Amino acid sequence: MENSEGVKIESTVVTEEPLISALDIALFVVIITVAYFWYFKRDKQSSSSEKKPYTIQPSSLSSIEQTSNSSFIKKLKSTGRSLVVSYGSQTGTAEEFAGRVAKEGARYKMKGMVADPEECDMADLVEMKEIQKSLAIFCIATYGEGDPTDNAMDFYEWLQNGDADLEGLNYAVFGLGNKTYEHYNEIAIYIDQRLEELGATRVHEIGLGDDDANIEDDFVSWKEKLWESVCSHYGIEETGEESNIRQYKLVDCSEVLPERIFSGEISRLKSYENQRFPFDVKNPYLSKIAVNRELHKSGDRSCMHIEFDIDGSKMRYDTGDHVAVYPKNSSELVDKIGELLNADLDAVFSLLNTDEESSKKHPFPCPCTYRTALTYYLDITSNPRTHIMKELIEYASDPKDQEKLKLMASSTPEGKKEFHEWILRDNRNIVHILEDLPSVKPDLDHLCELLPRLQCRYYSISSSPKVYPKSIHITAVLVNYTTSTNRVNKGVATNLLAQLIPTNDELPQPTIPIYIRRSQFRLPPKSQTPIIMIGPGTGLAPFRGFIQERDYARKEGREIGEMVLYFGCRKKDEDFIYESELQEYVANGTLTKLHLAFSRDQPEKKYVTHLLEQNADELWNIIGEKSGHLYVCGDARSMAKDVHSIIVKVVMEKGQTTNSQALNYVKKMEQQKRYSADVWS
Repeated sequence: MENSEGVKIESTVVTEEPLISALDIALFVVIITVAYFWYFKRDKQSSSSEKKPYTIQPSSLSSIEQTSNSSFIKKLKSTGRSLVVSYGSQTGTAEEFAGRVAKEGARYKMKGMVADPEECDMADLVEMKEIQKSLAIFCIATYGEGDPTDNAMDFYEWLQNGDADLEGLNYAVFGLGNKTYEHYNEIAIYIDQRLEELGATRVHEIGLGDDDANIEDDFVSWKEKLWESVCSHYGIEETGEESNIRQYKLVDCSEVLPERIFSGEISRLKSYENQRFPFDVKNPYLSKIAVNRELHKSGDRSCMHIEFDIDGSKMRYDTGDHVAVYPKNSSELVDKIGELLNADLDAVFSLLNTDEESSKKHPFPCPCTYRTALTYYLDITSNPRTHIMKELIEYASDPKDQEKLKLMASSTPEGKKEFHEWILRDNRNIVHILEDLPSVKPDLDHLCELLPRLQCRYYSISSSPKVYPKSIHITAVLVNYTTSTNRVNKGVATNLLAQLIPTNDELPQPTIPIYIRRSQFRLPPKSQTPIIMIGPGTGLAPFRGFIQERDYARKEGREIGEMVLYFGCRKKDEDFIYESELQEYVANGTLTKLHLAFSRDQPEKKYVTHLLEQNADELWNIIGEKSGHLYVCGDARSMAKDVHSIIVKVVMEKGQTTNSQALNYVKKMEQQKRYSADVWS
């Protein structure tokens, strides 16, 4: 019917006026022109989108940069380079080591570049053989329970699951680990072996750095021998050229508009003013401090119970997870650097990478003021490494200061001894060095380039989301200690947290950036499974969340298994944290047994390990006869190792096994997630 009406109208028009008027023609031309441009523009964008590979890049890079940055082999070829140094880094140390190795390549006529595996197509390694005298070096950290770092995860999985032909690839590996942990340098060792399995040639033996001892020493020693092997393998010699070349150039940003200047954001400009979910390492949530109270009853030490408000953030956590806290340096130390170097800390600047092919354009968010950089982005409280000593030499006007820096920067036995005693033993940071070597006056922009990034601090979450879905609790000891030079060193994060006290009035509440890091430290899936928890001091933190969760299940009417807690501290009347809570859980039946060790309440010191040895029958009953779970949280260096030895001994004696069988039994417990540790050194 509609069609017949249309025909009638058209018929009428035909009889009364021309079929197409001048206006009709003009409109038709406009429509065709718009359609033409729309179609071909869309087609071009679509084609571009299809061709662009998916890469994970820093938020500051443009889409054009992202496309080119994914292929490191193209950069090597186009810039005449033959050395690529990749890193797997969680705290920045492996990245720093990678940069130092790449920089030194110039001394051996091997122009190098640093590659982040997360931002590069590591399948390019197959093509490295096309570059004459090429070399791939990997600085790889092992993280958590023998896991790859976040940025090396895809590369690790590519090696695991792929079967690329890497014949013709020359490589070397340096691992960063900690001997107090069970999975010491596991990822680096795997990558070293896997590359060889895939046909690559190992130019130099793997180096294993131990952060529990002196990882800087380990790295320098390995690096020296690495270049000897490189020279032998390629038949080249050291040029003798110094590698103290600036990686970044200073850019004056005094004319930049205030709204384009970073003021402490981790990645995205104005991210704290305009918060966007999801929140992660590059996009933390600015949380209000809801509670900050003292847990110690007396004494000169402090332990804080802090609650972060996450209401409305959409953040979710599980019992046993960690929360990362982004600290800032004290204004006192920052001002001291400005004073020592006679610098204007409020000047706005940027550091721009001199390597135009690098995906890392800036060492930290730029532009910003020097005050912002020193407060939020740079680590000014840790012990500087030897390469910083080397870079400071040129700024010393006093020959004595020059000689001291040269000695500490050297790899001679005398130099290593001096560095160990003057920097490590005396616990000097960059502020102390500038104070004690008064003629050393580095350019502040160069110092900002040299100093490592300030890292977030991780804390075990001491609450359960079942009970506290809108807040995250942590338990933190205030870190303050006097060094051998009579200086008081203060923990960056805990001293900041100690100042963030919420108020009861209408004033804005204190805030701090945080994000949640997932953990494998988990309660058994079944609430009936019995568990043993061993957590002296702040090692109690995750178990507070465990107990809350089981208590919640009990109140819901579900059956819960035995919960046995071993807790220890110095004195019952001084640092027995959460005492009333724990006693209440014992009274209502959630906590089956509470074993307490107060090390200084009697002449002979008493620790949780002593109680474990005394309760061998109870231990075996739960982990052996009832297939329960065992958890350890706290000091990795001694306590966790002692607990492990005791468990092996209990399995031997009560399970009537040999030492080898007991070790295998405990190993199987770990593999089945029945023996879990959340420890630190």
